[in-house]
Amino acid sequence: MKVSFYTLGCKLNYSETSTISNQFLEAGHTIVPFGDDSDCLIINTCSVTENADTEARKIIRRTLRKSPNTYVGITGCYAQLQPEEIASIDGVDAVFGTKEKFSILESLSTFEKESIPKIYVSDLDETPDFNDSFSSDTDSRTRAFLKIQDGCNYNCSFCTIPIARGGSRSMPFEKILTKMEEIEKSGYNEIVLTGINLGDYSYDEFRFIDVVRLIDSSAIQARIRISSIEPNLLTNEIINVVLNSKKFCNHFHIPLQSGSSEILGKMKRRYKVSQYQELILSIKQMDMNTCIGVDVIVGFPGETNDKFEETFHFLESLPISYLHVFTYSERENTPAKEFKDSVPYSTRKLRTARLRQLSEFKKNEFYKSQLGQKRIVIPEKFDSSLERWTGYSNNYVKVQFNAPVNLIQKSSVVLLNSIEGNNVQSTLESLHLSENIEYQKQYIPILLS
Repeated sequence: MKVSFYTLGCKLNYSETSTISNQFLEAGHTIVPFGDDSDCLIINTCSVTENADTEARKIIRRTLRKSPNTYVGITGCYAQLQPEEIASIDGVDAVFGTKEKFSILESLSTFEKESIPKIYVSDLDETPDFNDSFSSDTDSRTRAFLKIQDGCNYNCSFCTIPIARGGSRSMPFEKILTKMEEIEKSGYNEIVLTGINLGDYSYDEFRFIDVVRLIDSSAIQARIRISSIEPNLLTNEIINVVLNSKKFCNHFHIPLQSGSSEILGKMKRRYKVSQYQELILSIKQMDMNTCIGVDVIVGFPGETNDKFEETFHFLESLPISYLHVFTYSERENTPAKEFKDSVPYSTRKLRTARLRQLSEFKKNEFYKSQLGQKRIVIPEKFDSSLERWTGYSNNYVKVQFNAPVNLIQKSSVVLLNSIEGNNVQSTLESLHLSENIEYQKQYIPILLS
């Protein structure tokens, strides 16, 4: 068959789609880009994305207009939570839950269109097995996302993830380096460690700090980036290893969700505003060039104008680098859906816009602080019209610089000169570093001498 895939939601979903895609490839099928004629379409859905059902319907309609006989299978978090609702969408042939998403080929004996959709969704009374997955976010094969943890044991009042994905489970500790070596041999120069609750990694006696130390002392040459990690799980030990490492990027993404202690309590988050502030300031005290991203939810029930302003001014006061702003939307099967004092949707959108403006300001200020400094960048995309490369520095500055198209896509040293739009225009200082990648704190004295 010709099979296409469409993914909604987080990087973890993309890595899992990649794994499912490889299963089809190994079974002898051909993977085609979404939008091309296909015999089968698999959509990996998200429970966090707003209007997930509307998006799924649009994707299905678009596919069936072009290929009316395409077999349509739906999986992912939305499929686990609302299988009957998804099965009622015109054109859907099968729905696969969390436990079933990696056994689609085993579940189906035929991929012929169904008059009555089949539902392969089991309850998550027991924690599912851990399934390996990794994916790339660019065609340049620069950056790979490796899932080492899945599921969540937390009970945040707004979140459906524990219901959709089940309890926390982790990749066996002894497999981590093997998987990373395989990714590196495939040509990737950056590996991002991902998970639903990454800091909650736990396998036998090993915890996330053990993973960080293992990688730091390994022969892995790709640079390592940590994806989102909960503030109560980002310990001083982890921070110290990362910021003194030759392998890890000085970049953290740390969810806050609200700058109001009262709202944090209603969300059932596991930290206080004062603890979050102390964490951010301690990181910046260790390395002022560290990039810090923040998640925040706007319009949670009970968020009055005063409480929103509390969040706004708290974020404004912190030395952070950018925000990911989410407009709160009610989710079935969550305690927050029953909370009183709902915030009007129009107010939620206005607050979202304000925080996104603040994010642009914070990012611009962080970029300004980097001008005149030298950074390591992995070239990712080439613009032939401008003979210009784009890539990200170790501390997550989006950089552009002129260089030939045949530049080796390995770590290169650039001087950050000026801000142009969303990028920092830079000058190439050296084609690339040695295979043993070192970060600025190690190589800058040598370059300047």
